[in-house]
Amino acid sequence: MTAERTRRMSLSSQITEEQVSNYLKRNTDFLLRWLSDNTTKEIVELFAKKLKDKNWDDDPVSAIRGKKLVRTTSPSSLTASFPSTARNSITSNIFRRYLDGDRTRKPAPRKDRKSLQRMSEEELFMELIRDIASELDVNLLCHKILQNVSYLTNSDRGSLFLVRGSRDNKHLVSKLFDVTETSTLEDVIHTERNEIKVPFGKGIVGLVAQSGKPINIKDAYEDPRFNQEIDRQTGYRTHSILSMPIVNYEGEVIGVAQIINKISGNHEFTQQDEDLFRKYLIFCGIGLTNAQLFEMSVNEFKRNQLLLHLARGIFQEQTNLEKLVQKIMLDAQDLLKCEKCCVYLLEDTCERDAATYNQSETEPRRISPAPVNIKPKAPEEVVFSKCFDLGARDGTVTVPSASVLASSNTAFIAKFVVTTGEPVKVADLEADERFGTGPFVDTNGNPIKSVLCMPIHNSEKHIIGVTQLINKVSGEPFNDNDVNIIEAFSIFTGLGIHNCQMYENACQLMAKQSVALEVLSFHATAHTEEANALYQNSEIPSAEKLRLYTFDFDDMIMDDDHTLKACVRMFMEADIINTFKLPMEVACRWLCTVKKNYRPVTYHNWRHAFNVCQTMFTMLFTGELRPMFEDLEVFTLLAACLCHDLDHRGTNNAFQVKVASPLAMLYSTSVLEHHHFDHCIMILNSEGNNIFQSLSPDEYRRAIKLLEHAILSTDLALYFKKRGDFKKLVESGERTFSEAPKRDLLRAMMMTACDVAAITKPWKIQQEIAQLVTAEFFEQGDIERHQLGEQPIPMMDRNKKDELPKMQVGFIDAICAPVYKMFSEQWGKLLPLLDGVLANRRHWAELHDLNELQPALLAKADGPAWGIINSFAEKAQNVIRGNDGQAGPSVQRL
Repeated sequence: MTAERTRRMSLSSQITEEQVSNYLKRNTDFLLRWLSDNTTKEIVELFAKKLKDKNWDDDPVSAIRGKKLVRTTSPSSLTASFPSTARNSITSNIFRRYLDGDRTRKPAPRKDRKSLQRMSEEELFMELIRDIASELDVNLLCHKILQNVSYLTNSDRGSLFLVRGSRDNKHLVSKLFDVTETSTLEDVIHTERNEIKVPFGKGIVGLVAQSGKPINIKDAYEDPRFNQEIDRQTGYRTHSILSMPIVNYEGEVIGVAQIINKISGNHEFTQQDEDLFRKYLIFCGIGLTNAQLFEMSVNEFKRNQLLLHLARGIFQEQTNLEKLVQKIMLDAQDLLKCEKCCVYLLEDTCERDAATYNQSETEPRRISPAPVNIKPKAPEEVVFSKCFDLGARDGTVTVPSASVLASSNTAFIAKFVVTTGEPVKVADLEADERFGTGPFVDTNGNPIKSVLCMPIHNSEKHIIGVTQLINKVSGEPFNDNDVNIIEAFSIFTGLGIHNCQMYENACQLMAKQSVALEVLSFHATAHTEEANALYQNSEIPSAEKLRLYTFDFDDMIMDDDHTLKACVRMFMEADIINTFKLPMEVACRWLCTVKKNYRPVTYHNWRHAFNVCQTMFTMLFTGELRPMFEDLEVFTLLAACLCHDLDHRGTNNAFQVKVASPLAMLYSTSVLEHHHFDHCIMILNSEGNNIFQSLSPDEYRRAIKLLEHAILSTDLALYFKKRGDFKKLVESGERTFSEAPKRDLLRAMMMTACDVAAITKPWKIQQEIAQLVTAEFFEQGDIERHQLGEQPIPMMDRNKKDELPKMQVGFIDAICAPVYKMFSEQWGKLLPLLDGVLANRRHWAELHDLNELQPALLAKADGPAWGIINSFAEKAQNVIRGNDGQAGPSVQRL
C-alpha cells in the first residue's frame, strides 16, 4: 500500500494546473457532476459573487442550475445561453473538413528517438498513447501505431494487417508493410492493387488472427511457418518476429500488428517487449475502432447526401426514360469515378408494368394476380430491350444495337447477373474464368479490367435491369464500399425507372383518354343543325299552352322535341335569354346536348330531369319564391335541375361503392352526384355549349359553385343532414333567407323537393312513375342477386314487389311529406305539393291495407280461387280509380 501511495503521489506531482484546467474545459459534464456532489453552500456563494463581478449573468447561480443541476429554464433559453461547447464545435469542423476531402491536420510536435529514450517507461507509454489518441485518419493512425511500437520495443520495422470480409469468410489484408522509423506513409501504404491477402489460419499473421493469441518467433529461419521467399525477393534478413492481435471493445480481432528484428541485444523479443506490445495495442484497438467508425460515418454521410441528390433528380426527371437513365449514369459515374457506365433494361419491363392497366373499367374492380416473373436459367436466355452506354471520355450516351448487345462481353456479364440475381464484382476480368477468355474490350475497343454489376429491382422485387460500371479511373478494382454504394444507388434507380415508365404509361393512357373523349364529345354533343331545328324551323309554344305554371304538369303526352321547346320557353319566361345575353343557338344546342347525354335507363333519364326542372320553375314563379333569388341563382337552379342526373347508370351510390366502380374510385362521397356535376362541366367546356359565356370571370366562378352546390344537394344523404337545420329556420319564422348560409340551405331543400316531386303528381301520373322507379330498382336488385351473389334490400327485391304500397308509404313519411310540409307552412302557394303527396299516401295506404286483407279473403272464400282473386281485383280497381272514374294504367295491366 505504501508503494502504491508513493507511486500516486509521484504521478500527482507530475500533473500541472494547466493539464487539469484543460481537462475540465474538455469535460464540463464531469465538472458539473463534481460540483453537485462535493461543493458547499459557501463555495457556491463565493463562486456566484465572482461570476457577478464578471457580469456574466444577472443571476449566475440560476444559470449554473439551469445547465445541469436544477432545470429552471426552457430548452430554447438553454440553447441561447450555451450555444455549443468547444468540443462539439471542433468535432464538427473536423467532420466538415473530412467531408470536403481535406484531411490535413495541424502536426502535433513529436519527440525524436533520443528524447523518447530518455523518458521513463511510463512517460514513454503515455506519450505514445497521446500521439495516437486524436488521430482519425485510419492510414495515418496505422502508420503512427507501427512507428510507436518500434519505439516501445526497439524493433527495426513492422507491418499492419486489417480484417476484411464477411463474418463467415474473413481474411487479412496488408494495410502498411515494412514501416521503419524513417519511412513515410506513401512509401509503405498498400492499396487494393498491391495489398497482400492472407486467409485466416494461414501463415503467421493468419494464425494470430484465427487464434487471437500472439506468436513470438526467436529465429524465423528455424520456424516452418515463415516464408523465406520474401527475404530472397527483398534482400532483407529476418531474424525475429513478434505478431500480436488487435482487438476491439468486444474482444473481436480487427487486425494484426507484426514487428520484425529487435535492434538491440540478440535480436530476440523478450517477454517484457511482448507485454508492452500487448498493452499498447489495447489502446491502439480503441483508436483504430474509433477511426474506422469515423471514416464509416464520413462515407455514410457522403453516401446519404448523394442518394438524396439522386432521389431529387429522379423525381424531377420522370417525363422521359432516356433522360432519366442518362442522369442516373452521370451520377453513378461521378460517384464511383469509373471510366464507363451502362444501364441495361430487360425486354419485358414495360410490358409487365403496363399489365396492370389491361383490366376493363366496365367490370367490377378486382385485384389482378401479379405477373409471373420467370427467371432465365442461362445468360443466353436473357434479352435486353435497350442499353444505355455512357463513356467518361466524351460524356455522351450511346444506345448499342441489338446485334452489338448479342455479341458484347460486358452484356454477357449483365445477363449473368440477371440469371443469378446477385451482384458481380470482378477485380481482373482476364483472370475470371466465368466469362470466357479475353481479350475483353468495350464497343469502342477500350480494354476492360475491373467490372461491377448490380441488378435493378422494381417495387415487386423483380429484376428490370442491370447497372454496370467498368474500370475505375484510378486503376484500382472496385471495393466493398463501392458495392454498398451502388446497391443503394440501384434501389433508387429501380424506383426512378419504374416511376418514369409509369409516367409514360399514364401519358399514353391520358392520350388515349383524350382521343376517346374527343370522339365521345363529337358524338355526344348536339350539332348546329339540331339546335337550329329547335328554334328556327318551328314556333316555341306558350307557357300556358304547355301548362308550365301548373303543379299537376304531365309530360307523358309530349314527345322529346316538345320537352326541349318547353325548356326553351322556361328560359324565356325566366328572362334568362335577355338578362344574360344568351344566344338562342347556344341555349338550344346546350339543351340538345344535355338531353343527348342522358342514358336510356328506365327512370333516371331525360324525362325525369325535365320534370325536375319544370317543378323548380313552378316553385319559383307559381309558388312565388322568385323574388328571394338573384337572376344568376335562378339561372343556375334551372340548369342544375336539367343536369342533376347526367349520365346516370340506373344504379345508386351504394351499388357503385359495392362494386368498386371507377366512379367510386374517383369520388369518396356523393359518387353519382359528383359525376353528374363533372359531366355538366364537360358539356359546358365543349364547343358551342357554354351557356355562361357572357358572364364575367367572377360571375362565372360563382355560377359554377352554385351549380355544384345544387347538383350535390340531390344526394338524399345530404338532405337528411340539412333537413333539421331547415326545420329550425322555418319554425323560427325565417322569411327572407338573406344570409348566404341560409340561402344555400333553401336552395338545397328546393332541389330535393323538385327531385322527388313525382310523388306529388295526380294519382294516375304517380302510378306510372312508381312503376318506372320500381322497375329500375328491380334491375339493380337482379344484378346484385345474380352477378354479385348478394341479397338485395327489399326496395330492390323483385320477389317483394307486392310490398310496393308499403314501401311507398314509408318513402312518403320519411322523405317527401316533411319537406313539402315545411315549404307549404312557409309559402302558402306551395300547398298543392303537400296536398298531392298526402293524397297519394292515402291511395298507397289503401292498397297496402288491401294487400293485408288478401290472405283473409282467400281463407274465407267458398267458391273457386279465381273468383276470389277477381273480386279482390275489382275492389282494388275501385280504390285506385281516380276522379275521372277511369282505372289507372297500372291496374289495367293486371
